[in-house]
Amino acid sequence: MLTTKIQQSIRNSYQNLQNQLDNFVPRRAQNYLVAEIAKTLCGSYHKSTRMLVAEAGTGIGKSLSYLMGVIPVAVSNNRKIVISTATVALQEQLVHKDLPLFRRITDQKFSFILAKGRQRYCCTEKLAAASGADGGQMAMFESKPAEKDIQQLQQLYTELSQGKWDGDRDSWPEPISETVWNSIVSDKHSCNGSFSAHRQCPFQKARSELDKADIIIANHSLVMADADLGGGVILPEPENTIYVFDEAHHLPHVAREHASAAATMKGAAAWLEKLNQSLSKLANLADEKRVSRFRNEAQDAIQALIPSLSQLPKQFDASAFEEKRYRFEHGDLPIWLEEQAKDLKRQSQKANQAVAKIADLIGERVKDGELAPRLAEPALAELGFFIQRLENLAQVWHLMAEPKREKGAPLARWLELSPEREGDYVVNVSPLEIGWQLDQQIWSRCVGAILVSATMRALNSFNFFCRQAGISEKAEDGVQFLALASPFDYQNQAELLIPKMQYEPQAPEYTDYLADKVADYIQDGKANLVLFASYWQMKEVAEKLSKLFIKKGWALQVQGEKSRKEILNKHKTLVQCGKTSVLFGTGSFSEGLDLPGELLENLIITKIPFAVPTSPVEQAHAEYIQHRGGNPFLQITVPEASKKLIQSAGRLLRKERDCGRVVILDRRVVSKRYGKALLDSLPPFKRTIEY
Repeated sequence: MLTTKIQQSIRNSYQNLQNQLDNFVPRRAQNYLVAEIAKTLCGSYHKSTRMLVAEAGTGIGKSLSYLMGVIPVAVSNNRKIVISTATVALQEQLVHKDLPLFRRITDQKFSFILAKGRQRYCCTEKLAAASGADGGQMAMFESKPAEKDIQQLQQLYTELSQGKWDGDRDSWPEPISETVWNSIVSDKHSCNGSFSAHRQCPFQKARSELDKADIIIANHSLVMADADLGGGVILPEPENTIYVFDEAHHLPHVAREHASAAATMKGAAAWLEKLNQSLSKLANLADEKRVSRFRNEAQDAIQALIPSLSQLPKQFDASAFEEKRYRFEHGDLPIWLEEQAKDLKRQSQKANQAVAKIADLIGERVKDGELAPRLAEPALAELGFFIQRLENLAQVWHLMAEPKREKGAPLARWLELSPEREGDYVVNVSPLEIGWQLDQQIWSRCVGAILVSATMRALNSFNFFCRQAGISEKAEDGVQFLALASPFDYQNQAELLIPKMQYEPQAPEYTDYLADKVADYIQDGKANLVLFASYWQMKEVAEKLSKLFIKKGWALQVQGEKSRKEILNKHKTLVQCGKTSVLFGTGSFSEGLDLPGELLENLIITKIPFAVPTSPVEQAHAEYIQHRGGNPFLQITVPEASKKLIQSAGRLLRKERDCGRVVILDRRVVSKRYGKALLDSLPPFKRTIEY
């Protein structure tokens, strides 16, 4: 219920915000968003469904809106808040800017913390061993470490021991190489909080702090990892949590990645052989009477898996692979592979359970004081490595053996030639639709959920996102939807220009012609960004224009030639000096790139960003839609392109006083039937279409 106390708290924080920020302009859209969030979470619209999906254009102030609307409701009802983002940049903005600001303007008392996955923390015991502090240095590496790596490990150990470093990879001032980090990273099997030596390790310390915090800032990947574990393992239980998903349009993709699995065949047989050789020695550390059964079960399963996985690649015809890949149409496996998959599922699950039980029995002996931790630690670290691999192997063959579903989309299943081992194959499985799982794991369990993004709709509709995310659009189901336009004066501040073009992108002459047109529309003395739909085409156009740009004194920087940070720093310097700066970028430059004011005044979009369905998952999804009588181009490709085009155009105006021009060099936005819908979904720029 939306109480007077909550309403007053929100009003006070908004009034205080005006006093805190210079040049503050009250925004009706922001006020409305705050109110709708609070009303939704208090059950004003639906008693049980407390969920809002909101598209809030650039400049509304989304993050402060949901902090103002969510925190008073959560604190008053003693609920936890998980704010999940897709990017590190937004996490840092929340932790260092938005939450401290909100704390100053509100009467609510709350604590917040940034949550990270276990893989961002080192294990104290592993670090002690790898640095040579306990004489076990070489055992932690597959090959002899370099001298500089040993020095870094020793420095890490010293700083951690003296309390000068917290064991978080991101807080170390210099980069830590993958080789070094993999030797000391915390993992759930060998780093056990029930061992006294591990209770004060970096990860366990961070985890205990999470339990105390009112607000946890996480990312979509960590939320899905917790959901896969059943919820409430890493993060608070969904039943006591209000979720805020910022940059929510990324969530379905992240969820699908989490539900996917892949494993090699011969490669798996090789590490299983190593496990088989070590198992007796490792099991000897546990109580013989209790461990013998599990050791025998594990060995039986491993000895069945090794020949099956070794022989399986010989049954595939490599000549049938297109571009080193073979996809099973409609997810259907040949009968012989179905039977093999069932057997591999059974044996890999049996091996996984038995090896995990051996690790548990060793851990029990340590807790009971029957086994010295220094003897158990290396064994548990080794077993942890194998258990993680066995879990993954079991998941792959569980999905491969899953019978065809009567309802809903099939699984995408495919094989790829291994890039690392000749004659080996990687088995891949991925769901096509993940919405039902999001509903089961989060939406139907949580106290409430607020999903926000600047680009939630495709073709002016929430339908595409809702299908992907498992959210009902039926009015009786109670989900609230909100589309708030940006406060920017698009008509007077920016022009959308669609010039005459001799060729459309499908024409073979298009790339050469495109280079000429890009040069024509670069604005001298200004900041220019040119977005390409393909990396190959960007490189071709850059090569063709490099001499011309040098001649004109224009500075060209191409994505990938330097780090993004270096490119943007040089761009800012050039613009400040009044030079013509031109950035060439692809998809990743069309989202999350913030170039306000004079840092971007001319944006050129070379093509509608249609994604070619090249990945097996995309191909399988298109096949499934077609099989049901649908049109994959109109149902998937066009809506996806609409979202990307909106994101691309959104690079131009970042602040209320920004101005500039967007040029689209793709006549399909006016020549094709779907073009009008794409154009109408863009911000209301002043339009100039040449005929």
